[in-house]
Amino acid sequence: MAYDVARIRGLIPSLGDGWIHLDPRAGMQIPDVVSRTVSTAFRNSAASSTGRHLSSRRSAAILQEARVAVAELVGADPDGVVLGPSHAVLLAWLAEALSSRLGLGTGMVLSRLDDEANIAPWLRVASRYGAQVRWAEVEIETCELPTWQYEELITPTTRLVALTAASSIVGTAPDVRVVADLVHEVGGLMVVDAAGAAPYAHVDIDDLGADVITVDIASWGGPQIGALVFSDPAHLERVPAMSLNPHARGAERLEVGGHQFGLLAGIPASIDFMASLDDDATGSRRERLDISISSMQNYQDVLFDRLMRQLDSLTGVIVLGRASSRVPTLSFTVDGVPAEKVAAHLADRRIATVASTRGSSRLLDSLGVSDEGGAVSIGLAPYTTSFEVDQLVRELRNL
Repeated sequence: MAYDVARIRGLIPSLGDGWIHLDPRAGMQIPDVVSRTVSTAFRNSAASSTGRHLSSRRSAAILQEARVAVAELVGADPDGVVLGPSHAVLLAWLAEALSSRLGLGTGMVLSRLDDEANIAPWLRVASRYGAQVRWAEVEIETCELPTWQYEELITPTTRLVALTAASSIVGTAPDVRVVADLVHEVGGLMVVDAAGAAPYAHVDIDDLGADVITVDIASWGGPQIGALVFSDPAHLERVPAMSLNPHARGAERLEVGGHQFGLLAGIPASIDFMASLDDDATGSRRERLDISISSMQNYQDVLFDRLMRQLDSLTGVIVLGRASSRVPTLSFTVDGVPAEKVAAHLADRRIATVASTRGSSRLLDSLGVSDEGGAVSIGLAPYTTSFEVDQLVRELRNL
């Protein structure tokens, strides 16, 4: 395997701005190939993919290529790929479409570990139609999400479980498959938010046991587009349509309004960039993704261990959670210093992080962190270096 972080950084122009970007939760930096591809597509495509003009045919090809790329990323059928403005918007559309299944006498299970995108839409539907909501809780010390609790939370009336594949705040990656098997035993649906996992780990819809997963293309350096992927494309025909087109079929049934074809062109480019992180990666796109993500994980494991050791050595800095299975993102607090002040101090020194304060995270609220000034979230990226990690720690030591 050949993972050359210097080569990777050279392919991302924005890294020349002098900042240390430890805020992938806000979206990773965009490779040059993605920017160029999007720019070209905006010049050469049309606003519609149904006409006979050459530009319309280009738009149709862009749409299909985007579906194929996402499908290869998660090991699914392109016919089951729904594309939209963001994964949060798509989850809201999905919740609305499934609302007829979630009325009085039914139940759903949500988790405190999830981001709001995979919580708020389901709560709105439950409030409107009377479905019972049960919550899976995290362990305060480790931020693990024990799967044994789902044996009690899932009942014969449970129609849906929504769960993250990895927390974007504390990095915890729960055992989704165990939960999926439990909900399938009672005939329920498993909806998995993989937005926090896809930039860091192999994502396979069958391995997860998910009926539907969602990803956020911007989370790995692509355009601001979301994707909703069904394990069985035929299920799309059984879901009430949300489209404005009464004749919509398949994935189009959940696609409201038109597409930004210029942005869609950036999806294959961004996924191909991920597949090229390892110089020696060969084979199909899926095979190259497997090789490159494995190489990236090996690199980031070493870097993340270095980061954790140094943070543990700092007086007053507390890292939230010690999950045994996780992605390289974390949140920390500094004793007596509000998160916004910590983030501002780091920003003044050109280090980008994300400050989470009261109301911005149900997880942090449930852990009691919000009452103490919130937490600062950071994460590694394919282009993060040991120098950048060391610089963060030095600035925290000087806080």
